[in-house]
This record gives sequence, structure tokens and C-alpha cells, in this order.
Amino acid sequence: MNNRIKRLAALCLASMMLFTMAACGKGEELNNNLLTSKEDDRKIVNMFSPMEKTQPDVENVARSASDKTVIMAEEKENVKVEYITYTAEDYEDKTYDEISLNRARNNMDDIYLLNPDTIQILGEEGKLMDLSSLACAKNMRDVIKTANTVNGKLVAIPQEVVAYGLFINKDIFDKYHLELPETPEDFLECCKVLKENGYETPIGANRWWLETFVLAQAFADLYNGGNTEAEIAALNSGESKYSDYMRPGFEFLQKLIDQGYIDAKTAYTYEAIDGEGSDFMAQKTPIVMAYWGAANTDTAYGATDFELQVIGFPTEQGQMPVLSVTGFAVGAEAEHAEDAMRALEVMLSDEALQIYTETNKVISPSKNVEVDCVPALRPLNDKIKENIYVLATNASMKVEQWGNTCLIVRNLLNGATVDQCMEEFDKLQEESLSK
Repeated sequence: MNNRIKRLAALCLASMMLFTMAACGKGEELNNNLLTSKEDDRKIVNMFSPMEKTQPDVENVARSASDKTVIMAEEKENVKVEYITYTAEDYEDKTYDEISLNRARNNMDDIYLLNPDTIQILGEEGKLMDLSSLACAKNMRDVIKTANTVNGKLVAIPQEVVAYGLFINKDIFDKYHLELPETPEDFLECCKVLKENGYETPIGANRWWLETFVLAQAFADLYNGGNTEAEIAALNSGESKYSDYMRPGFEFLQKLIDQGYIDAKTAYTYEAIDGEGSDFMAQKTPIVMAYWGAANTDTAYGATDFELQVIGFPTEQGQMPVLSVTGFAVGAEAEHAEDAMRALEVMLSDEALQIYTETNKVISPSKNVEVDCVPALRPLNDKIKENIYVLATNASMKVEQWGNTCLIVRNLLNGATVDQCMEEFDKLQEESLSK
């Protein structure tokens, strides 16, 4: 089961990282990425990531933005950052996470771009340097420190924070005089009205992102009740049970399925956006769930023929954004650790993050860099600015949340009961306590 979870975590979350940071398709050959410039006296820093450097004839805004920050580091610190690129054909059926773990454990690179579950594993193994001494670390939002601190060490820092929310067709809601839902009860009432008015399945869902509903309800109190560290400590010690947190979210999701607001069988077959996206854009489905960047991307939901609003998921604490955090890390025994740290200092500085954020229109990890978001994202952004959110990824929690919850939600879609799903969480917690 652990292997399945690792693969799901990679697919669920790395797919978003790959979507926003790398163009799809064939990358350069690995050996080409390892070549150095002729007569170049700059110190070399090797970086393993899911992207190669942007080619002149390739248009990819997100990747170009990342390259700009690398170029800044190269110029300011007189280093040469060599990209070691993951491509599926190079590694056959192994996931990016599996390759990242292997390379970091064997000190094969200096800088790694890591997914949350990999950050957690390598941090616990002591394979990553503490980045808290970097000047840029002082500018990071609290959410970054919460998500990527392992055993007291800040082991990774991202260039963006990924936020998930409910994408709502505001025109349809206005037509039936529906307020944007704050609580689960509000949401159920909206779905009821929509179904009564001919929307057979009000919520368009896919097999990857339904866990956002669950995570929002499971951890709304934990992250917004003022007792976060103590509650996480209780979960890590076994004093509290993950299943007790997860149960309300799973019961709510089951109710949405039972009342026909979500088509479980169809959702299980749908890929993110590719499945439910066309019905949402055609105004056949009033509600979907997606990540921040989808509202900026014309190939996703950035060019609707109706008023789009993106809000947090309904919880007893109100609308709740769900955040995930990846990060750049430096190997604890990296050959060029000092140069790598200097490069990251520049790449993650406010100056570099301002360029990255303005180019990609994403949420910056720095509290000093604000995003000028599109109107549709303002409700979600307002919550995040108020530090109202739930983390879907937290390296300080011994049971990985995103991949595990995604897998167990899929069991629910396939007919497992809520009690059976809770048994799976209990097993995962027992495994974590035995380590």
C-alpha cells in the first residue's frame, strides 16, 4: 500500500507542479543537461527538477519565470546551475518522487525541487540542509514554515504556494438567488436547488481532487483554532486519531454522492480538468474544484463565458482554501552545498520572487510579495491574506495527507464505506507510530 500511496502522491501533486513549472513533452537527453560551458570558470551547482532550461523556440511562461530566477543567481553569485532533468522515458515507470529520493539519498545533486511527501521523508532522514539561516527565509509566510519544517529544521522553500478552491458559475447562482456557500449545510442547500432546477449533477468532480473537500473539513479547526502545534503533536504521538479528524469530511462526501450531487462512478474515471472541465465551461455543471492557476489559464478556466468566482471549501469555520507546498531543498551532504545555498538565496529573494509571481500570477511564499490576482480569485486570495487556510501537505505530520487521502477517497468512490475508509487511516497511523 505504501508504494501505491507514493505513486498517487506523485501523480496527484507532482502533476500540478509539472503542469505549472514544466512543458509537457520530451525533454533534452540527460547527458546534454550535464554538459558544462567551454572555458567557463564559474562554480557548478547541479539541480534536479522536472524541467529543463527553456529553449528559445519553446513558449512556457512558468518555466521561463523559474529560469529568470536561476539566471539572477548565476549572475549575482558567479555560479553555473546545471539542470538534471527528470523525463519519464529516462526512468521508465519510476515516478519523479522515487527518483528524487534515490538521488538525494545518494548525494547525486546539490539542489532538488521536491514534492511534499518527499520533503517529509528526506527531512526525517536528515538528508536535507536547514535553510532557516538564509536571509530569504525570514521573509517566508508562516504557512511555508509550518508546511516544510521537519524536526525543527526548515528543509525546503518553494517559489509559489498552490491553492485549491471551489470554482463556481456565479451567473447560475445569481439566477437562482443562491449565496456563495460558507458551511457544509449551505453547500447542500445550493446543490439541492440546482438539482431541482435541472442540473442533474451540480458538482463536476475528478478522481484526483475530491480530497480537497475532505481535507478542508478535517483540518479547518486544527489550522485555525490557535492550537495547531499541540494538535499535530497529539496526532504524531497517537494520542489523537486521524480518523476522528477525517470522518466528518468523508461523511459529507458520502452524502454528496448519496444525494446525487456527485457522480462517483464518473468522477473515478475523470482526469483533472480534462474530465469535468468541458461541462463546466459549457455551463452544464455549475461547480468544480481546481487549483489557483486554472483561473489564469485559457486552456483551463481562464476564459469563461460567465462570471467565475473561486472560493474556499465550505466548512463549519466558513470558506476554507486548501494549500499545498512543494519546495527547493539542498542535500545535507551536497558536493557544492555552499554554492547551492548562495544560489537559492538569490532565487528565493523578494526581488526574484516578485518577477516569478508577476509572470505566473501565483501566490508568493514571501509575505512581502503580493499577487495581483484576477477578479475571480479575489475571494480565495482574501482568505489567504487573512491566514485562513488548511494545509493539504505538512511535513511535520507523520502520516502524509495528500496522497493518502486521495487514495482512500478513491476507495469511497468505488463503494467502500466510511467506516472502512477510517480503518485505512487507523492503519496508516499505526504504521507511522511503529517507525
